[in-house]
Formats: sequence, C-alpha cells, structure tokens
Amino acid sequence: MHPTIILVGPMGAGKSTSGRFLARTLGLTFIDSDKVIEERTGASIPLIFELEGEAGFRQRERAVIDELTRLPGIVLATGGGAILAPENREVMRSRGKVVYLHASVEHQLERTAHDRHRPLLQTPDRRGRLEELMRIREPIYRQTAHLVVETDGLGPRRVVQRIIRGLGLKRR
Repeated sequence: MHPTIILVGPMGAGKSTSGRFLARTLGLTFIDSDKVIEERTGASIPLIFELEGEAGFRQRERAVIDELTRLPGIVLATGGGAILAPENREVMRSRGKVVYLHASVEHQLERTAHDRHRPLLQTPDRRGRLEELMRIREPIYRQTAHLVVETDGLGPRRVVQRIIRGLGLKRR
C-alpha cells in the first residue's frame, strides 16, 4: 500500500498536472483540495476570496485538508498557501509524504501567464507578487517537505519519475 502523497508548492509548479499523472502511475486516487472546496461551496476560489476574504478561504482549506489527509493512499494537490497554517503542516507531515514541487518565479510566470482564476495574482505586478509569495513561503515549503523536486523545464512524466524515485515507491 502506497502512503498518501501530498503535493505542495507555488501556483504554476504543476501540482495538479503532476498529481494526476502520479496517481494514475501508482494506481491511486487524485484529489485537488481547491477543487473540493469549490465543489462543496458551489463557488469559485476567486469568489470565496471576494466574499469571505483570504481568512475565510484558509479556514475552509484547513477543514478540507484535515479531512482529506485522513484518507488512505491518495495523491493530494494542495493550494499554494496551504502550508501557511501550522495545523495544515502538522497533519500533512504526520499523515503522508509531503513533496515540494519547486518552480522558479520565471517558470511560475510562464505557467500562469493566461490564468485569471488566481486571486493572489490579480495585480499589475505579477512578478513582484510571485517574488513576495516565494520569499515568504519557500522556507516553509522546504521545512514541511519530505522531498523537494525541481520542476523547471520538466514535463509531468519526469516530475513523477523523480517523486517515485525520491520516495522509493514502486509503480503499480
């Protein structure tokens, strides 16, 4: 039985894309915590941010991550800020293997260039915002992770190979 694998990292690092591919490769279920929040509320993440603020969204995120990390043998993609709450970091590390998908700000800019769905990027200075988020979050991602995988220039297949090798997992 494979452990639960929890993907953390900034927006544009490929958590959802690589997570789906990893789950398929290992024969596990893939879950995206942001999608679960949207399905349960019937509202998009930007709308939740607009109506409840970031604090309201983070409260919903904590509850969903606590619930999902209790499921056995899944691949869970989390939102970029999920690691900000100490409770989230604690449950993720204790209930699964946390993999930090690291992407440079340059790579994040490329991957999110046409994305209007990310509330924290609704600013004229997207680069500045991404740099600020990385400055704050990078040490927390590294501290939380059991494994760090550099994703710049890699497709999902190569990222998944590095995760499998790094965690010592067997393909199904």
